[in-house]
Amino acid sequence: MRVIFEETGNFAALIDAFTELANMPETQGIMILACEANDWKFDEVEHWLKSSAIPIFGGVFPQIVSGVKNYEKGTILVAFKEKLEIFTVKGLGDTTINFEDQLTPYADQWQPPEKEGSETFIVFVDGLSKRIADLVETMFYCFGLSRNYIGGGAGSLSFKQKPCLFCQKGFLQDAAVVARLDVTCGTGVAHGWQTISDSMKVTGSEGNKLKTLEWQPAFQVYQQLIKDFSGKIFTDDNFFEIAKSFPFGITRLDTEVVVRDPLMKGPSDSLICVGEIPAGSFVRLLNGRPETLIEAAIKARQLAESNVADLPESANAFIIDCISRVLFLEDRIAEELSAAAGSHKMFGAMTLGEIANNGRDYLEFFNKTTVIGIFSDKS
Repeated sequence: MRVIFEETGNFAALIDAFTELANMPETQGIMILACEANDWKFDEVEHWLKSSAIPIFGGVFPQIVSGVKNYEKGTILVAFKEKLEIFTVKGLGDTTINFEDQLTPYADQWQPPEKEGSETFIVFVDGLSKRIADLVETMFYCFGLSRNYIGGGAGSLSFKQKPCLFCQKGFLQDAAVVARLDVTCGTGVAHGWQTISDSMKVTGSEGNKLKTLEWQPAFQVYQQLIKDFSGKIFTDDNFFEIAKSFPFGITRLDTEVVVRDPLMKGPSDSLICVGEIPAGSFVRLLNGRPETLIEAAIKARQLAESNVADLPESANAFIIDCISRVLFLEDRIAEELSAAAGSHKMFGAMTLGEIANNGRDYLEFFNKTTVIGIFSDKS
């Protein structure tokens, strides 16, 4: 594995870095993590993608990570020497589409690896799609837990859905790009958010729209809980400024709650979230402090390290960190990234939702969470 950080975000510089990696005889595929603010022309990049002779996949994110710093502009390119196979899933917002129909042919083709955890799926999704959790659950049923999974949601902090994923087919929207890689990647997941409310039943939801909690309009319940806890009051233009500190947590048996991030107020006092909150599930309101989030980054790294045999002192660490943690921590994001990296060489993306398992636990779509994958490749 070889990683290049191209800091200008210029398309010509991207081509130069890509050519350098593609010309290495051991390169079998390249992952690209790009910033939304990059100086790219859509048509020019799409033509280049479709003309590539080497497998490419990746996404456009609000920010990327190189070392222990986050960047609003630039590109990370990762060359893999292992065999790389890529497929796409379309229609992540279409309720009429059965994801199993799209996944089953690959599940039939790719039998479980002989050694558990010796294969990794890197999964990027359109972070503003309505059925991401449905897709992740279907992947779990089709492919099982004999592989490792890591990935997250691409997209824009404007919360306007547009093409944000890519492969040799070009740019994609409302879709997923999945890369199958013959390499071990030990993963760790932690978030650091703490419960501050009683449990509430989700009595109405549709996709990523949370309609009612305990038969009351979700936004009305949400704003009252926040007002009672903090004294903060929503206005027409401060929703995300307040909501970034108050996610929901979906209760799970024998594991941490799964965090869901409210993005905006929806019609009829509903809440639009990053990912689904199923009707019938139970949620609590969460809050956190910078210290608890930074401690969670350490925990995620330690969990990832524990899932890698013969761990070298300095390995390649792939971080998928929620962009809302950047907005919450502000300048202290540098402390979180340093805690996440430890002694490892780190790269990654700030995402709209995170995807992971550790080879044993249930595969999930998370929000406001730190996911770290440490590759067994020592190069």
